[in-house]
Amino acid sequence: MELIKQNTHSKIIKSLLIIFFGSIILAISAKIKIPFYPVPMTMQTFIVLFLGISFGYKIAISTVSLYLLEGILGLPVFSNSPERGIGLAYFMGPTMGYLIGFLSACFLTSFVKENDNFFIIFVKLIFSVSTIYIFGILWLGNLIGWDKPILAMGLIPFLYAEFFKISLLTILAKKILKFRKFI
Repeated sequence: MELIKQNTHSKIIKSLLIIFFGSIILAISAKIKIPFYPVPMTMQTFIVLFLGISFGYKIAISTVSLYLLEGILGLPVFSNSPERGIGLAYFMGPTMGYLIGFLSACFLTSFVKENDNFFIIFVKLIFSVSTIYIFGILWLGNLIGWDKPILAMGLIPFLYAEFFKISLLTILAKKILKFRKFI
C-alpha cells in the first residue's frame, strides 16, 4: 500500500513539473519570432500540438490552461504582450479566440496514435490546428466586425507556417509517441 501511495505521489509531482515547465516552453515559443513569409512565425501552435501528442490531453490541457492563466494574471507570456503584461485586457483582445483554440487543439491532438500512418497523423494535426483558427476567426469577427477582411487578417497569412509546423510534427509524431510510453 505504501508503495502505491509513493508511486501516486511521484506521478503527481512528475505531472505538475511537466505542466509547469510546459507553460514556460509555451511562453518562450510565443516570444521567439522566426522570419517566415508572409508573416513571422512563432512555434506556439507547434508546442500546443506537441503537448497533446507527447503527454495526452489531461497534461496538455492543464499546461495550456496554466499558460492562459499566467497571461490573464498579467505575466507577459503571450506573443505580443508587453514586457510587463497587461493581463485580462490583452487576453480579451483580438487573439483571445486563438488562445482558447489552443485548448481544443491540444485535446484533439492527443488522439494521434502510434499505429496511425503519416497521412492519418497529418489529417489529425490539420483538424486539430484548424480549431485554433475557427475559434480565432469567430472571436476576431465578433470583435472587429464581419465587414472586415477577417480571413485575410486572421488566417491566410499563417497558412504556410502552419503547413510547415504540421509537416514537421507529422514526421516527428511516431518518435514522440514512443517516448510517451516512458512518462
